[in-house]
Amino acid sequence: MTDPDQSPLPYDPAAEGAQMAFDGRMSYGDYLQLDRILGAQAPRSAAHDEMLFIIQHQTSELWMRLAVYEIHAAREAIRGDRLSPAFKMLSRVARIFEQLNSAWDVLRTMTPSEYTRFRDALGQSSGFQSYQYREIEFLLGNRNRAMLRPHAHRPEILARLEGELTRPSLYDEALRLLARHDIPLPKEVLARDVSQPYQPDDRVTEAWRRVYQDPEHHWPLYELAEKLVDFEDYFRRWRFNHVTTVERVIGFKRGTGGTGGASYLRNMLAVELFPELWRVRTVL
Repeated sequence: MTDPDQSPLPYDPAAEGAQMAFDGRMSYGDYLQLDRILGAQAPRSAAHDEMLFIIQHQTSELWMRLAVYEIHAAREAIRGDRLSPAFKMLSRVARIFEQLNSAWDVLRTMTPSEYTRFRDALGQSSGFQSYQYREIEFLLGNRNRAMLRPHAHRPEILARLEGELTRPSLYDEALRLLARHDIPLPKEVLARDVSQPYQPDDRVTEAWRRVYQDPEHHWPLYELAEKLVDFEDYFRRWRFNHVTTVERVIGFKRGTGGTGGASYLRNMLAVELFPELWRVRTVL
């Protein structure tokens, strides 16, 4: 019988076979390159809250890295009529933006007075200059060549973004899929200059109306439409939370990158990524 006054022995995972020695072997930290990741925070001030600001944006960029990866793959899957994998990828991207939305709650614990203690240390750097965010916008169809200029000092990034402007967007591929499934679409929409911003077209709304009026007959197209709407829903929330966070922390000051700050972000709220998928709801 165990002596009630005797403390139990400490748990030893090795007793159950856990690997405990890693000389010359790959560990968890090695696989994830944690030394590089956790050593990438370099505050430029003595302000306590600058670490929060850095980690918030670094983790957001990591999630965007995954979003870019998944959107590229989803677009290729749609182009190849592999819709089941595309649905899984689009669902994942929506959840990535749900995660990004939650991150604003952490940043909003920083007050205006705390931010002003290190804001000058940011110089002219701004989230407006995120090339991954720009690639996401381009992938989805919100294309604007003027937005290439902040990346002109990085030729490899500029080339990547310019290359994206030569390819059909995710939404372009969705519309081409409709046409392959015998949903009539105007030739000028299918053969448009994909480097330019997409312009809504009532005939495209009519095409989606046909899908929504008979979902059982057009189920794969119907499911794709809802996956795209679901994703844009989360994306819009992310934009709104961005505006709210900026207003809460800096009010209506100009952004560090020279934009109007909250006013610039509010303008972005009006952008529709998949416009006819929202408009079709009115005509059903």
